[in-house]
Amino acid sequence: MNFKDKVVLITGAGSGIGRKAGILFAEKGAKVAVNDIIPEKGQETVNLIKNNGGDAIFIQGDVSSITDTEIIVADTVQAFGGLHVLVNNAGIVPSGKVEDVSEEVFERTIRINLKGPFFLAKYAVPVMKNNGGGVIVNVSSVAALKGIPDRCIYSVSKAALLGLTKSLAIDYVKENIRVNAVCPGTTYSQGLAERVQASTNPDFVLQEMIARQPMGRLGKEEEIAFAILFAACEEAQFMTGSLITIDGGATTA
Repeated sequence: MNFKDKVVLITGAGSGIGRKAGILFAEKGAKVAVNDIIPEKGQETVNLIKNNGGDAIFIQGDVSSITDTEIIVADTVQAFGGLHVLVNNAGIVPSGKVEDVSEEVFERTIRINLKGPFFLAKYAVPVMKNNGGGVIVNVSSVAALKGIPDRCIYSVSKAALLGLTKSLAIDYVKENIRVNAVCPGTTYSQGLAERVQASTNPDFVLQEMIARQPMGRLGKEEEIAFAILFAACEEAQFMTGSLITIDGGATTA
């Protein structure tokens, strides 16, 4: 995979899968626009990329804001002269059954997990058309494909993201814009670690998560990141509207 001179924008890249993907894209030659809502985290990712010889900038922005999504894309283009790959990675993972989810949590989840990718695509597509094409990779979840206990609104938002993936793929296939989704299973990331530590019994919660995995372990950030790179690479030019499931066998159970 070679992304030399390609411009890649990754949302939620201040930690976890987004950070790992940014580092890998840069290692493959890409110029990386790192978006996150927290400046310290985003700048840390940029520093990691630059310290490894890569080229990156930080763009602060809240993907739940339409205004911010337009600015994030515009700032990327201003800095690097174009946009070839958009990775919609930013997201939140609220818990709860339908009876537990408040209107506030419902709306916040949809704004971040679905509205953000929708409007980032809206502003990225015209730029990609001018480039002669591009790729959008939406980071969905195994929760979009099977029932996960206590993840009702999260599952809804990630399933809707798959619908967006399919719609964008067919709408822009003639414009040489490919759109794919990656559906990770439970991955040991910074965000997951923080949720585990916030529980009343972190060791029990972690072991329970691992016990549910057919492969007997959680996913690794770099494994998901490599799937994102594959979805965007030139070697996969015939792939659009596809869902890459990387879940340690969770959807086979």
